[in-house]
Amino acid sequence: MKSLQAFLILILLSFSGCFSAQKAQRSVATTSAPASQVAERQQEALNKFDQVSLKQADQSQSMVEAMNRKILRNADFQLEVSDPTVAQRQITSMAESLGGFVVTSESKQRDVGDRTKQQLDISLVLRIPALQFNSAVEQIRATASRVIDDKITGQDVTEEFIDLEARIKTQKALELQFLEIMKQANKVADALEVQRQIAEVRSEIEKLEGRKRFLENRASLSTITVGLQTPTAIAVNTSGFGREIKEAVSDSFRTVGEIVLFLVRFVIVMIPILILVILPGGLLARYIFRRAQRWNPTPELESTPGSD
Repeated sequence: MKSLQAFLILILLSFSGCFSAQKAQRSVATTSAPASQVAERQQEALNKFDQVSLKQADQSQSMVEAMNRKILRNADFQLEVSDPTVAQRQITSMAESLGGFVVTSESKQRDVGDRTKQQLDISLVLRIPALQFNSAVEQIRATASRVIDDKITGQDVTEEFIDLEARIKTQKALELQFLEIMKQANKVADALEVQRQIAEVRSEIEKLEGRKRFLENRASLSTITVGLQTPTAIAVNTSGFGREIKEAVSDSFRTVGEIVLFLVRFVIVMIPILILVILPGGLLARYIFRRAQRWNPTPELESTPGSD
């Protein structure tokens, strides 16, 4: 019995040894044989990582360049609204809520066909932050019952802005050189000449910096011009034969009335002229004529012929 147990134990040990040996061979095969394949896979992964990182770097660089671009954006609207005053208040409140402000606000009365009625036209000029430009445009359009005219323009001044920065740096470096020369000048004439050159350089720097500040301001704040007006009445043509006759009769009565009115005005105007000018002139002329007859009496008739 003991020999049988020992025999079974030996068989189990032999099987376990064979299994462990096969497992070890497989592990060695997996670790040693495909080492080149693993290296290739690692290289492919690195290449893919490099491609992705380069794409991300290009995208981030393009985004930074787009954010740093200087673009002057302007908009011009002509809107038709039911009440220009209410629309003006809405647009002003919208501009202030977006961080902008109203530069100018102008209103004027416009005559229409009927003299008793006048329409109100309002013109606004807004400055809105560039990041809120699209939102402001959409809100302005929403206030109108009809958009008569809509114009949006943009001007890229990035190249000019970069050129200004480079020229400012050059002029400042030139100014520093002139200052160093100024320190070494021994003669009064040389010092005055260097000082004149420094003044010219400083004037050029101030001019370039002023242009740079102007572009920065225009790029950071977009300009929007809005014109508000009430709806224009549509004239309906209702002409016909009967209506034309009525208009002709009314025109004739109107003409007669104008003639009578002209005669009345003429008489009213002529009365003071008659009293103050014509009547005194006539009396004066009659008086002078009588005086002339009194001083020059008519000569007596000569005797008839034959009476000697």
